[in-house]
Amino acid sequence: MRSGMIDRIAAGALGVCLLTGPSANAGPLPERVEKAAQERIAAGICQTLLFGVVDGDKRAVVAFGKLDDGTTPDGDTVYEIGSITKTFTATLLAQAVLSGGLTLETPVSRLLPDFNIPSHGDKEITLGDLATQHSGLPRLPANLLPRDAANPYADYDAAKLKAFLASYALTRDPGAAYEYSNLGFGLLGYALAQTQHTTYDAAIDETILTPLRMTMSGTGLTDAMRAHLAPGHDQNGAAAKNWDLDALAGAGAVRSTANDMLRYLRANMGDAPAPLLAAMKLAQAPRSDMNKTMHVGLAWITTPNGIVWHNGETGGYHSFLGFTADRRRGVVILSNTAVNFDDLGFAMLDADAPLAPTRKAVALPDATLDQYVGTYKLTDQVQLDVFRTGNGLFVQATGQTPVAIFPFAPDAFFAKLPGVSISFTRDAKDAVDGLVLHQNGDHPAPRTIALERPKRPEIALDVATLGEYVGQYKFDFGALLDVALKGDHLEAQLTAQPTFPIFATAKDKFFYKIVDAQLDFERDASGRVAGLVLHQGGRNMHAPRMPIQR
Repeated sequence: MRSGMIDRIAAGALGVCLLTGPSANAGPLPERVEKAAQERIAAGICQTLLFGVVDGDKRAVVAFGKLDDGTTPDGDTVYEIGSITKTFTATLLAQAVLSGGLTLETPVSRLLPDFNIPSHGDKEITLGDLATQHSGLPRLPANLLPRDAANPYADYDAAKLKAFLASYALTRDPGAAYEYSNLGFGLLGYALAQTQHTTYDAAIDETILTPLRMTMSGTGLTDAMRAHLAPGHDQNGAAAKNWDLDALAGAGAVRSTANDMLRYLRANMGDAPAPLLAAMKLAQAPRSDMNKTMHVGLAWITTPNGIVWHNGETGGYHSFLGFTADRRRGVVILSNTAVNFDDLGFAMLDADAPLAPTRKAVALPDATLDQYVGTYKLTDQVQLDVFRTGNGLFVQATGQTPVAIFPFAPDAFFAKLPGVSISFTRDAKDAVDGLVLHQNGDHPAPRTIALERPKRPEIALDVATLGEYVGQYKFDFGALLDVALKGDHLEAQLTAQPTFPIFATAKDKFFYKIVDAQLDFERDASGRVAGLVLHQGGRNMHAPRMPIQR
């Protein structure tokens, strides 16, 4: 890092050097990171990228791109930081532990006596289990069925959280394995706030924001924050709604600025008042394995070469925060596009960290895109469904949410995730017969379902008949399918996924148009709809009807 160009600041002040456009050609950013940032802005991958850099006693803010109104973001521009919020929640826990009120071994049930917290055998979920992502709770609760899919957590309140926990059965002992869980961290933040008889926002304000003078940060938007808000965009560049979190605020509700996040970064690097500094150090300490190379503390992740980091993403934003083992160099990166750029963060802190190539999407005819639609077998347990929605192409792995993929050449696509691309293969007759997923190696997946979906007759059912299917259906893998009546048709939404219309071929028989999947509704002896079977990828998945919880 060429640090000599970063402006020095007076002791005790948080000065920043805002560099934009051509003036950012030297100084805070390594040349290769600056080049990659410029390329990603030029390719339309991100609308803006805002870097907050710490190098010893020097600070800088570097901006790339323009906001919707044509202005350049600066150190006071407000972004959603998503799951970096989890490090704030971890600090709350660490401070409570150091004060002697709690321990990492305290069962969360003691903080929420009115809740029925799931356990496994004689193993209860502890606060430490939640904070190290070892609780055994799923990534998301099955009853997360938002009224507005574009703002998915807004109506998930304490009553829904309580209802889900009472109904969920752990599949393994808490502490047995790492499994990233927004639900778990949301529960932790909620429990810590409840034990302090306050809200999550008030708890982090008292413990972190006010001591660090982070006046443009919080879970809500003050008038000043709203006036400086960078409008968010999804991975396709379309406008995205801001996310509001209720009971699960501790998982990802914080909004902030580069200036405020530099204060937070510096504090975590060692420049924090007591007792906050001790709490931050406790939260950062590695405690268990995340995978073969990464270790996890209380939210914070540590790489093999000692980089301490976390990232975050909402529907319209992505963020990265990290610092080196010697606590001399650190970076926060904010963007108002929901596209992963963590490779830029690691490259800021490690000269040997790889950077993903910048690819620019090209246009392919609809007829060509149609050739790729189908189901591909990645492993015995995982299939990839490739389908069209509008003018775009999406891929969905078993049990995961759909991801948009973009062509950069014939048969070659990229996802807006670092190091992820797909190459489609063809047979001797030039028909698409498989794909290769390029992600931490090359993973071939032959096509298993014909490209041409069967032509299904579509019929209209009266609204009264359609109303018989409305309800929630629970699969044995924990997800709920919410079937709702929208005007003169039905729409179905699987937990934490978008809502899609379904179409009738006969009474009790429906199909999707965006993916090769069908729904057969089942009736009991009285003729009432009692369940359904989802047919997809050669699997027949049964889901009984559940009482609707709103």
